Amino acid sequence: MQITKYGHSCLHVSEGEGSVLLDPGVFSEGWESLTGLTGVLVTHAHADHLDVGRLGELIAANPGLTVYADPGAATTLADAGLAATAVTAGDTLDVGLPVEVGGEWHAIVHQDIPRITNVSYRLAGRLFHPGDSLRVPDEPVEILALPVMAPWMAVKEAIDYFRAVSPQVAIPIHEKMLAGTGMVYGILQGLAPAGARWLDLDSGEPETL
Repeated sequence: MQITKYGHSCLHVSEGEGSVLLDPGVFSEGWESLTGLTGVLVTHAHADHLDVGRLGELIAANPGLTVYADPGAATTLADAGLAATAVTAGDTLDVGLPVEVGGEWHAIVHQDIPRITNVSYRLAGRLFHPGDSLRVPDEPVEILALPVMAPWMAVKEAIDYFRAVSPQVAIPIHEKMLAGTGMVYGILQGLAPAGARWLDLDSGEPETL
């Protein structure tokens, strides 16, 4: 499996016949020129995970591309004239590699802010992307896309989630909320579960796992 990070929560995953883009949002750059994609997966409708304008251009450049999204993001895309298939927990997808869908809700930002839908994706049984949630999956996780900072979480919660999932490899995501990644990344690495590999892909260089 080859994984490339395009900033924030946007990952490109290639394995077998699959070439899949996750959460192409406004804080992410470089994914706009990708071709040969077999699928786009969107966890939820927030703009840092879904840039509707640029995604429309990407769809035009990838004929036959299927976009899968949580119900809220699927509605947002439909309102913009873009086709997307809504998915919910328990769905399984074939985008050239198998995908299992889980989750239901975005993490609570504040009690006065209505929650929106959010799904997680497990790709090829290996990579788990939770979107904006701290959902601990029922099955062991080999590679975790780990949210490190957000309005809905604190570093202590990132540490607890890292330990609860206890992956073999952790790739930090959702880092654009940080003024500086060094301190937080250092804390997370220092308090990581035993044996977990910390894989910083912020350089944008692909990594094969």
